[in-house]
Amino acid sequence: MTKSEAIGDFHRTLVVIPAWNEAPSIGVVIREVQKNGFQVLVVDDGSLDGTAAEATAHGALVVSLPFNLGVGAALRCGFRFAVQTGYDIVVQCDADGQHPTDHIEHLINEIASSKAHMVIGSRFAHKGPTVMRVSFMRRIAMRMLSLSASRATGTRITDSTSGFRAIRQPLLGELAQKISPYYLGDTYEAVVSAGRAGYLVREIYAPIWERMHGESSARPLTAARKTLKVFLSVILNVTPPIQGPEASSRR
Repeated sequence: MTKSEAIGDFHRTLVVIPAWNEAPSIGVVIREVQKNGFQVLVVDDGSLDGTAAEATAHGALVVSLPFNLGVGAALRCGFRFAVQTGYDIVVQCDADGQHPTDHIEHLINEIASSKAHMVIGSRFAHKGPTVMRVSFMRRIAMRMLSLSASRATGTRITDSTSGFRAIRQPLLGELAQKISPYYLGDTYEAVVSAGRAGYLVREIYAPIWERMHGESSARPLTAARKTLKVFLSVILNVTPPIQGPEASSRR
């Protein structure tokens, strides 16, 4: 029995990797995830560089979107696939090789031990050095978002924008329907929405590595504008709410 089939009280785990033009790195990431015993779904977000073909060649399940819709939309597609095919837990993991695939089991073990609905792999939840270089302004923005997420969840969150996290049912089912497709909707907003709805959110340390190739598609000024927009949307409480664990259990 593989780790995808049984860890703790949970029986099926799927690693969902949204990917847009990540052909040079996707094969390596898939191999590393598989080496740790997990099933992989790659959601090809309208790539033009053969990402889907590389993912298929390396034995991953692949869903291809007809054009680029963004990370949030790709994850929603992946989450819906997981729910419809009976998975209990989804682990989000980036396609660029920055997330430590050997820490996937740590995320799931934390879910099993704490009964959390979401466990975030934080780049900052320790006092040692990190390889991640963050500008002063970006660090201020990330701290602002994390403070907001901490208030919403009732627990200390240091990395609300981390895209490395595990999510279990029934929160998984809610996010499969309602995760926002826009910038930070899949990370910061999802954390705040889960906390406000009464879901249990926890955070553990997970290091981050340098990208295998390329660079982030988020330009500083554009990222700053979009960060302010999502922050104000959350503060003003205009984002669609999710129902919470008690309502989900009654369905």
